[in-house]
Amino acid sequence: MTDRASAAPRPLADRLRPRTLGEVIGQDQVLGAEAPLGVMLASGSLSSLIFWGPPGVGKTTIARLLADETDLHFVQISAIFTGVPELRKVFEAAKIRRANGTGTLLFVDEIHRFNKAQQDGFLPHMEDGTILLVGATTENPSFELNAAVLSRAQVLVLERLSVADLKKLMIRAEAELGKTLPLDPQARSALMDMADGDGRALLNLIEQIAAWPEGEVGVDQLTTRLMKRAAKYDKSGDEHYNLISALHKSVRGSDPDAALYWFARMLTGGEDPRYLARRITRMAVEDIGLADPQAHSICLQAWETYERLGSPEGELALSQAVAYIALAPKSNAGYVAYKAAMAAAKQTGSEPPPKHILNAATSMMKDQGYGAGYAYDHDAEDGFSGQNYFPDTMERARFYEPVDRGFERDLKKRVAYFDGLRQKRGQN
Repeated sequence: MTDRASAAPRPLADRLRPRTLGEVIGQDQVLGAEAPLGVMLASGSLSSLIFWGPPGVGKTTIARLLADETDLHFVQISAIFTGVPELRKVFEAAKIRRANGTGTLLFVDEIHRFNKAQQDGFLPHMEDGTILLVGATTENPSFELNAAVLSRAQVLVLERLSVADLKKLMIRAEAELGKTLPLDPQARSALMDMADGDGRALLNLIEQIAAWPEGEVGVDQLTTRLMKRAAKYDKSGDEHYNLISALHKSVRGSDPDAALYWFARMLTGGEDPRYLARRITRMAVEDIGLADPQAHSICLQAWETYERLGSPEGELALSQAVAYIALAPKSNAGYVAYKAAMAAAKQTGSEPPPKHILNAATSMMKDQGYGAGYAYDHDAEDGFSGQNYFPDTMERARFYEPVDRGFERDLKKRVAYFDGLRQKRGQN
């Protein structure tokens, strides 16, 4: 039985699994001599870890090799398939090993899938040294893991493999296979794109290509024979937030080309165009405001156009709105003013308006001084009375500071004009 198992064909990814940390391709920011793991191993002091990164970048491999480097017994579980009873057995076995002088490195794949109570279950065993926890997650640990677990572990970010890393992996794969892949230079480059930074995906693709009949293959044949990998995008996960952040900051940075690229990336990833319509309208309100009052309307019109046309035609209208707001003059003065006014409103509580701007709806209210001394602005020669409209107990505040860009340049002149009239009439 054992002989048959050993004679069974092994996947290329398994055959190329690194045997030492020095053989790991990429992740120098974690494994280098001055990087966190390099320093820990050199000092002989390895702490519990959380590996955060996309699929296929070596999280499991590095964990296994860390156990080898530190003479710890390696145990691997997946949060998807492991419940509380199984966890108890793992911890009990680790306690027995510890009593016999052997430590345990417990690698937990998809650790973010454990609920709060399950995550809390690791704490006493981490604290008393029963296990050294190495968790792996594709989700942001800040959102998905308990603060108590994070406080006892160091988060290390593993990055998607670069094109140079993937090329090294391809060379290693060809050496293992004993043959050069039948791809022309353009097809080899296209294969890197298909892998999309995922080393395991690249090796799986290489294994398929290695089985093809002899004869050089170009880009067209490659893309016909292999389904192109869908770009990594989770509409409710990190990629969703990362890409909308990239889109928003590209618009704020007045770069229409980058903005359109991230807009297209989200659409091709399956994002709901209505979500994008709402977000670009928010960008117009938050980052453009009164510097270009038309921007808000253009976003709303594009949104309405999408609702009438649907996909894919309506998405063109949204893309044009993206380009427009990226090129529009920027100002967050209105946003800043709103937040400042909200803060002042909360601070001043229930201060009433000054009586001169209150309507005297009854004779009793008139006797109380409601409306007394109110200056009707239209009766003033220049249509401006300059009266105070803040509560009597509150000093006049300045919330709105227009910038010297776009339409707000004119509004800035108006603010200065009315300030001058207030000073002339003795109003601060």
